[in-house]
Amino acid sequence: MKKAIIKVVITDDHPLVIKGLQNMLDHVAHVAIIDTCQNGAELLTSLEKNIPDVLLLDIQMPDQNGDELARIIKKEYHSVRILALTGFDTPFYVRSMLQSGCLGYLIKNTGQKTLLEAIETVYRGEQYIEERLQEVLLNNMLKLRKQRTSADPVLTRREKDVLRLVVDEYTSQEIADTLYLSLRTVEKYRLHLLQKLQVKNTVGLVKAALELNLLDEK
Repeated sequence: MKKAIIKVVITDDHPLVIKGLQNMLDHVAHVAIIDTCQNGAELLTSLEKNIPDVLLLDIQMPDQNGDELARIIKKEYHSVRILALTGFDTPFYVRSMLQSGCLGYLIKNTGQKTLLEAIETVYRGEQYIEERLQEVLLNNMLKLRKQRTSADPVLTRREKDVLRLVVDEYTSQEIADTLYLSLRTVEKYRLHLLQKLQVKNTVGLVKAALELNLLDEK
C-alpha cells in the first residue's frame, strides 16, 4: 500500500543545515519538502500559504526562540506537528519545547534513518525523543524535584545583567549586542536563569524577577 505524502517545512538559520536535511529527505518518496525558512518571520509568512504536516523547527534563531514560535504555531495552526531539531542536548530544552507544543526532539547530527523515523512518528501524532536523551531527561527531572527549595535564588552579576534586559523585552540578539557577548553565550545565561528560577519561559523570568526583587541593587 502506497504511503501518504508527508508535507514538511524546514526552519533553520543555517543554510548548510537546511541543505543537509534536504539531501537526506529528497529521495524519500513519501516525504515532500514544501518550503524552507531561515527565521521566525519567514516561517510565519510561509505558513499563511503552505501548511505542512510536519515542521522541523530549530530552537535558536536570530529573531525569535523556537519555544515562542512553537506556541504561536500550535495556537494558529493546530494540525501542524512540530519536531524540534537542534544542537542542544540539554534536558531543559527538551522539556521546554515539549511543553510549548512540540511532539518530537532531535539533535542536528542525527542520521537519515532516525530523522525519517521521527518525522513519521510525529506525523502519526505520537511523541518522539531520541533514545539517548530519554534517560537523561528522566534523571534530570527527578534531580530537579529533589532540589526544589523555598530559598531565594542567588544570581551572578552577569545573570542579573541578562535578566534585566530580558525584563526590558530585549531579544537574545539584542542582549548579545548590548553586553558584547555571543548569541550562544546569551542563550546559556538564559538557560541558567530558567533553571535557577524554575520557570519555563520569558514570561516566567519576568514574573520571578519582579516577585523576588532580583534586580534590586544590593
